[in-house]
Amino acid sequence: MKLIVGLGNPEAKYDNTRHNVGFEVIDELARRAGMGYTSGKGKFVYAKILHKGEPVILQKPLTYMNLSGSAVVAAMHFWKIEREDLLVVCDDLNIPLGKIRLRAKGSAGGQNGLKHIIQCLGRDDFARLRLGIAPEHPLSSYSSFVLGKFTEKERQVVDPMVENAASAALTFVEDGIERAMNRFN
Repeated sequence: MKLIVGLGNPEAKYDNTRHNVGFEVIDELARRAGMGYTSGKGKFVYAKILHKGEPVILQKPLTYMNLSGSAVVAAMHFWKIEREDLLVVCDDLNIPLGKIRLRAKGSAGGQNGLKHIIQCLGRDDFARLRLGIAPEHPLSSYSSFVLGKFTEKERQVVDPMVENAASAALTFVEDGIERAMNRFN
């Protein structure tokens, strides 16, 4: 069984914000499978899907971005998910808008949701799929930017990125992180 976690913030006011693009990928995967969400045993919602015979849990933590680790660990314990079967999907300010980058492990790179997951797991060797949201110009406030909504022009780049990221996540399910990296990076 695989666990794909999208990071974001749970309130409607955060819909369509840069920080919630991880949630958008999970929503796209659930949409493709025709599934809705159920409340989990912890602060998260999930959808359970089958992809080519492989059971997959799609999770959206409801803990807010900076406390995502507790929801991820709760789901891992509940479904007995191993680290190598975990993929975390999140925004990344250091990657150009519209680009995606898969990694088998690594640092948080300034992403607070990843930072909390690493802290809660006590290690950083889990797969992550980073979605580029880098601005075109220098920022005076990172928090205002990531909590800001995508413009219509940005959506033209972001929507295909979300679809591509969903396909990359399914490749992770089918073939593992190395093949997904080779195909999508």
